[in-house]
Amino acid sequence: MRHKVAGYKLGRTTSHRRAMLRNMVTSIIMEERIETTVIKAKAVRPQVEKMITLGKKGDLAARRQAAAYLMTDEAVRKLFDTVAPRFGDRKGGYLRIVRTAWRKGDGAEKAFIELLGSEQVLDEKRQKRAEIRAKRAEENRKAMEHADEEAQAQKDMAANEAEGKTEGSDKKE
Repeated sequence: MRHKVAGYKLGRTTSHRRAMLRNMVTSIIMEERIETTVIKAKAVRPQVEKMITLGKKGDLAARRQAAAYLMTDEAVRKLFDTVAPRFGDRKGGYLRIVRTAWRKGDGAEKAFIELLGSEQVLDEKRQKRAEIRAKRAEENRKAMEHADEEAQAQKDMAANEAEGKTEGSDKKE
């Protein structure tokens, strides 16, 4: 019987499990969406919800508690400045777990765990990446054209020099 047994062990030692969960919570707050196994997503959900609840409190003690758990100061700032205010009127349920596929190596079921309302942020990130990719492709295209023009100019110079040599050799005879 599993009376009064909470949480998942995840096949790790206590310190390893705690470090992994802290890293995952920090990543979820920073990236707003990560892909992991379903079991890990279910294990990390309560931790993220506690951090968002601390962020909604917004006082100094809550900020210090969040800073003690999260791995970076940047994550603490984002939690209190952008993520927590987004959920100001919600009482809980800040995350969504979306099952995706099975991992090829061991068949573990994978899932996305994401903050609700992160669609807009993720769309903005995708848009920025697409713009950067398009800009980089345009720069590469221009560089290739420039390189082709230089190669053609060098070919023309070599051809002109060859013609000059043949004309010079004709004059000697």
